[in-house]
Amino acid sequence: MNLSLLLFLIGILGFIINRKNIILMIISIELMLLAVTLLILISSFSFDDNVGQTFSVYIITIAGAESVVGLSILVAYYRSRLVLNEY
Repeated sequence: MNLSLLLFLIGILGFIINRKNIILMIISIELMLLAVTLLILISSFSFDDNVGQTFSVYIITIAGAESVVGLSILVAYYRSRLVLNEY
């Protein structure tokens, strides 16, 4: 559980420090989501419960979809900005 707490605090610190860089902010959010998922998995194994393991798979899926959507918006923004700067 200490590892999960440490990863979550690193994610919060990375999010606060890197307010200018959107990519690093998305990576910090992903780190926080993975820390929560690790905590759910540890609790699930200690209570011998399969619901926590299933829920962690859903969290990982949602986190992957969130990163894909965020990065695609970022790429579209930079492409539109590049096209505007060419003319």
